Parts: sequence; structure tokens; C-alpha cells
Amino acid sequence: MSDRIKQLEKQIYDLKGELAKARAENEPEPVQDYEFSTIDGPKKLSELFGGMDDMLVIHNMGKSCNYCSLWADGIDGYFAHLAGRAAVTLVSPDDPQTQRAFAEERGWRFPTVSDSTGDFTRAMGMLNEKDGYWPGVSALHRADDGSITRKNVAMFGPGDDFCPVWPLFELLDGGKGSWEPPH
Repeated sequence: MSDRIKQLEKQIYDLKGELAKARAENEPEPVQDYEFSTIDGPKKLSELFGGMDDMLVIHNMGKSCNYCSLWADGIDGYFAHLAGRAAVTLVSPDDPQTQRAFAEERGWRFPTVSDSTGDFTRAMGMLNEKDGYWPGVSALHRADDGSITRKNVAMFGPGDDFCPVWPLFELLDGGKGSWEPPH
């Protein structure tokens, strides 16, 4: 390995430590108790926490996005580990029946909810009129009094830390080449 690569990896490692510290110190923002459509009927955001105080909400653009499916597939691979620390729920604009069928096809184990109005997704900054839906994750916390806050948010995109295929492809001659996520 070249000295330049070692130096860059060390810088990235140090910066990730700084980022983790900044995220830990980030001020939480209040979140309403939104209602979603599910295959089992309406559910409030507060109900999705189950017995946990924390939840990761995966913002997904829906079945039509191959890249969003790639991130959800990866998260499902870590689901048992994540679920030991926080509730995990995927939200998309797809209707509950489409979500259920697609989740079964992909083998996803986490629950899915539909934000067909886009109200929650818009409030989380993951939907706007100019760009439409964006993929990412929101880290929510439910306090003892039932109030909900968002501690942090991150966008998903090629090269991010949330999908291991990108840094693995970077190791290959030619990087990802012409590879695109299959659907």
C-alpha cells in the first residue's frame, strides 16, 4: 500500500472520529407523532419504537429506485445487530401492499410504513419540490414523556459509509466499472 493511501486513510479515520463527536453533541430537534399507512392499518410514529427508546428510520424512495433497494438490502444484512440497539423502520411513498410484496421479494425483515402524503418525509428534509425524494436515515429518540426528537440525519449516496459495496468496489481495478445495482 502506498504512503499516500495510508496517509489519506488516517485522515479519513481522524475525520470520522470528529464527525462522531459532532453527531454526539448535535442538538435534537422535535418531531411530531406522524401517522403512517401500514399493511395492518394506520400506525403512529410513536408506535414504531416498540419497546425501544431509539429508532433508525430508513428514508427510501420506493420500489422504483434500484439504489434505495441496495441500501435497504445492506441494512437488512445488519438488521439483527441494529435491532438489538434500536427499532428500525423503512418509510417510502409506496402503498403498503407494494411495500409488503417488495419486502418479501427482497427478504427484508424490518417493518415498512407508507408516507403517501410525504408530510413526514418532507419534515425530515428528505423530500422537496425541486428534487423529489431523497434516501437516507434519521436517528430518532423517544423520551420518557413520549416526546420524539431527531438526533441526527444522514443522506445515502454512492460512496457513503452506509453501504459497504462502494468502498469495496474502490479497491478493484476500475472501481465499480459499469456496475449498477440490480433490481
